[in-house]
Amino acid sequence: MLRAKVVQLHAESRGSAGARMISQYLKAQQLKVGRYLAGRLMAEANLTSRQRRRHQYRSRGVEAFVAKNVLERNFQPTATNQVWCGDVTSLMIGKRWYHLAVVIDLFARRVIGWAFSLINDAHLVSKALGMAVEVRGKYAGLMFHSDQGCQYTSQRFQSELLEHGITQSMSRRGQCWDNAPTERLFGTLKSEWVPAKGYATIEEARQDMTSFFLRYNQIRLHSYNNYLSPIAMEQLAA
Repeated sequence: MLRAKVVQLHAESRGSAGARMISQYLKAQQLKVGRYLAGRLMAEANLTSRQRRRHQYRSRGVEAFVAKNVLERNFQPTATNQVWCGDVTSLMIGKRWYHLAVVIDLFARRVIGWAFSLINDAHLVSKALGMAVEVRGKYAGLMFHSDQGCQYTSQRFQSELLEHGITQSMSRRGQCWDNAPTERLFGTLKSEWVPAKGYATIEEARQDMTSFFLRYNQIRLHSYNNYLSPIAMEQLAA
């Protein structure tokens, strides 16, 4: 029974879950299985954790106003809707690079907005922000943190933030750790979920991103949340 459960959980993670994560999933289901037993069961079933090399992409463009780093790596807000973070990465779709913009609520690392486009511009990140506002609503004192990509320094995006009453914060140039939570999200996406050869069509990619973000928010356990999913963590804190 336990081995079958381990095989099932490993398959649901697309082969990315290792012994530590398998153990945490089982504990969440009231099955007391430690890391080493989980590892032994994985070995008996010839299962290994699949982790691919992570890729980094740089955006290019003309900068406008660069906001101060108000966040200053304070990645532990005390409630939801205090700090949102945004970033952009690239995915191969139909032999072309598409750009994926995301917005996460920093409290429990929940993805609350995302958008795809062939063009990495202010319109793309504004669409992701728009989804986040639609999901969450408007909140006084909310901060939005990002890197200094031209999408985020653009007048259009800054106007969007101003319209929603959101304070802007930006990482220092060349300091990827200033936006570490979104970097970690993209690392998880690419190492655990995206096929090695990318996607054949934009429709396939959209469907798979929807599945990933649903799993990431509702099911995937996060060490930052004491091995709760983002939604479970938010519900616990409500």
